Amino acid sequence: MPIATPEVYAEMIDRAKREGFAYPAINVTSSQTLNAALRGFAEAESDGIIQVSTGGAEYLSGTTVKDMVTGAVAFAEYARVVAKKYKVNIALHTDHCPKEKLDGFMRPLLKISQERVARGEEPLFQSHMWDGSAVPLDENLKIAQELLEECVKARAIMEMEIGVVGGEEDGIVGEINEKLYTTPEDALKTAEAVGLGEKGQYLLAATFGNVHGVYKPGHVKLRPSVLKEIQDAVGQKYGKEKPFALVFHGGSGSLLSEIHEAIEYGVVKMNIDTDTQYAFTRPIADHMFKNYDGVLKVDGEVGNKKLYDPRSYGKAAEAGMAARIVQACQDLKSTGKTLAK
Repeated sequence: MPIATPEVYAEMIDRAKREGFAYPAINVTSSQTLNAALRGFAEAESDGIIQVSTGGAEYLSGTTVKDMVTGAVAFAEYARVVAKKYKVNIALHTDHCPKEKLDGFMRPLLKISQERVARGEEPLFQSHMWDGSAVPLDENLKIAQELLEECVKARAIMEMEIGVVGGEEDGIVGEINEKLYTTPEDALKTAEAVGLGEKGQYLLAATFGNVHGVYKPGHVKLRPSVLKEIQDAVGQKYGKEKPFALVFHGGSGSLLSEIHEAIEYGVVKMNIDTDTQYAFTRPIADHMFKNYDGVLKVDGEVGNKKLYDPRSYGKAAEAGMAARIVQACQDLKSTGKTLAK
């Protein structure tokens, strides 16, 4: 299947919310991790979201080029070609973009999509995330209003965040404090500022104790009930059941019961990065440890070309990451539910 059209992506989100499941959103940084994500979704017969962060896009452009837009465009164009070989729908998304990187990342990419749409083509990306968690809520919402208008012109969905995700991702640090929990008041202000779909479709990353990165259960207290509280508060005011399509950030180490409870309250997208990074790297480490004398020219020997060929351990890494994505689809209940059937 080709990359999802705006209409297909909108239906993906609506169906997940309606039927009570969520899509894994997999961060990638290379063609190999992209192929692993595609393979994982295909093996699970699940539609999905593949995304690139500002740091991932910069890395994709080349370690000496370091241009986020170049890397993001290259990723999206490559994905369009290889995704056609898989029988699932894939949406392309740009992850966390803070205020200081809007002009160098999200806004230029929206402009490219707007130009493509004006020529009768599909947008480059199907959705973009504005991360306003580091600015006051009023400023966050003001910028969100402007960006939502631009996303509508680009036929793209906006993702926004209210509250703060703790931990660190791509140099963005969130402290672990009371701001980890979005309040009903925050949600009501959000609905008033950007609407509930009539001004343009958006996804809402509301926080309920989420932390980016690696942590053991118990390090931070997830409270999925926060999501129910904001859905109920806004739903009561506007006469809608579960008015928000929610996003779960920082889910590494979460209990399956917590994930399922969050889905029950309207989560349709869950970001997964730390766990898939490990699943990709672990087979490479295993290959290197087991084949030390082959991948290195030890004691004047010549090594073993078959073992230091990047394809030998790259295949294992791809398989490991794909398997973790299959597990993610099972955990989020998206297995077997592709619209392509």
